[in-house]
Amino acid sequence: MTVMKLTNEVIQSLICPPEKKHLEVFDEALRGFYVDVLPSGRMTYRIRYWQNSKKCLQSIGNARTMTVEEARSLAHAAVQEIKQKSVVTKISTGLTGDTLNSFLVEKYLPYVQSYKRSWKSDVSMIKTHIAPNLGRLVMCKVSAFDITNFIETMKHKNLAPGTINRALVLLRYAYKLAQRWQEPGVNLNVWLSIKQLKVDNRIERYLTPEQSANLLHHVKDSLNPQLVFIVAFLIYTGARKREVLEAKWSDINFDQGSWKISKNKSNKVRHLPLSEGALETLSAVRDKSTCQHSGLRVNQNDFIFANPSTGKPFSSFFYSWDKARIQAGMPDLRVHDLRHSFASFLVNAGRSIYEVKELLGHADIKTTSRYAHLSQESLKAAVSVVPKLKINNA
Repeated sequence: MTVMKLTNEVIQSLICPPEKKHLEVFDEALRGFYVDVLPSGRMTYRIRYWQNSKKCLQSIGNARTMTVEEARSLAHAAVQEIKQKSVVTKISTGLTGDTLNSFLVEKYLPYVQSYKRSWKSDVSMIKTHIAPNLGRLVMCKVSAFDITNFIETMKHKNLAPGTINRALVLLRYAYKLAQRWQEPGVNLNVWLSIKQLKVDNRIERYLTPEQSANLLHHVKDSLNPQLVFIVAFLIYTGARKREVLEAKWSDINFDQGSWKISKNKSNKVRHLPLSEGALETLSAVRDKSTCQHSGLRVNQNDFIFANPSTGKPFSSFFYSWDKARIQAGMPDLRVHDLRHSFASFLVNAGRSIYEVKELLGHADIKTTSRYAHLSQESLKAAVSVVPKLKINNA
């Protein structure tokens, strides 16, 4: 979604890319007001709003014949009229506050979209679990009993405790925002008796060095030419999948042997030192790219592990990955397990949990402890330091 200050000059310069059905550019001065540009050149001012938990559109006028100021004024008037009708409807039906679903869709989601990288997960959680069970209730009328029933309903669906807890975290934060924004009748008392479920997050799936070599052997045969480099770099760095897929050459400092990761889960820039294996993987990718471009240097703005067909990061490489892991005899292996394996290699080599925490980019040492798997060989070596004791006089 493109957002900018709409002006007459901006409107006249807009062109819809041929590969898109239409281009929407929203005005930063008036929420919901935007111009819709078609490939044919037709341009229409519109407003977008939510009513009864449904997305609605209303056309304002032809952007070729109407100025931005005229359209924005008409859009503002239309928005006020819509709000007034909504208030009258709520009063006539006895609903003097937002339903939970309308608050989440109309207020919570637009707010978290402005800063939260994983906001699409919230959309899925609301649509799949929260809206069907609690969405129709007036937010200020939701009781602890309602939330407890919601938890039990999710349990009956055999959903994992972690999934249920994520729903509770989302709801609790939504109520905090509602209280901060002074939503009528909303307070946090309803959450005083609600506790999260206990979750066993111990993760036991990680690769041995032999399994890693076997996996790389099979990904080399993949029809996806980038898969072997992606998998190798994931193992060598312990980075998250999206961090690797969206990495650019400009992020790599070969002289210092480091990688600047700016697009990550915490939205904090971190610099990851690269091992010899990671640097050799990058060199192999660069050499292959240079060869494909007839000796031309790789553009620093290019994505390192780009899809050859688009030049952009892969949205998914599941099918090539799935085939390779099956051929390697590990059909249940997840891409994220390569991150677990990285942590396990470090711990088994005697590196401290604090070093692992920094390399994985965790904010809390408790999160890192889940990845601190010790091999049986390491455990045997640990107990062997206990001195032998004589238990008889023989």
